[in-house]
Amino acid sequence: MSPLNGETIWAYIVDHNAERIGVKRRKSALDNLERVFCATFKLANEVGFRAMSLRDLCRETGLSMGGLYGYIDSKDQLAEMIEDVVRHTTEELPRMFEQVAVPAQRLESVVRASIYLSEILQPWFYFVYMDSRVLDFEQRNMAKNSEMSLQTALASLIEALDPVPEGDSTLLAAHCLALSEDWYVKRWKYRAAKVRVDDFADSALGLIRSHLNAAR
Repeated sequence: MSPLNGETIWAYIVDHNAERIGVKRRKSALDNLERVFCATFKLANEVGFRAMSLRDLCRETGLSMGGLYGYIDSKDQLAEMIEDVVRHTTEELPRMFEQVAVPAQRLESVVRASIYLSEILQPWFYFVYMDSRVLDFEQRNMAKNSEMSLQTALASLIEALDPVPEGDSTLLAAHCLALSEDWYVKRWKYRAAKVRVDDFADSALGLIRSHLNAAR
């Protein structure tokens, strides 16, 4: 259902940044952008995005500096493109389930989808969560507004439950988001415990369901 996944993400980046990308051969652009972003996530985890240089990126990808400039002009642009992907997927989440009539089912669908999307695009979500400080002021605000829009959508679904649960719906929505964020921020913990994404999603939704039912 998602417009972006592990296969379509490279085409989205090429199409969305067509005016910036100087390489016009689509196959080369798709392949090399995948190398650039995968190398970025690897280096960001190893040395930190601030410490990473474009020369480091060239060494990791095998591209020349001129070749790299065919796709990005700077690290800032690279960070901006990563933020754009996460923002796009986050803002699409509530719209993906507009056809679900029952608010409780729609709420659970959006939360489960947010967990699954963060599994498919884990490096992207993790980067924005950990390295949002490298974004410029406008881009940071856009990232914050994107998260707040999802939180607002969840709060509206909570308020649409019948009867409406006691408590601040905005705070309950924030707790729902915090649960889903734990999956992609602390993957090491769940990997060590051999917890699958389905198990995590089922457990998180069970916790949300039991709390909302108890509060009603």
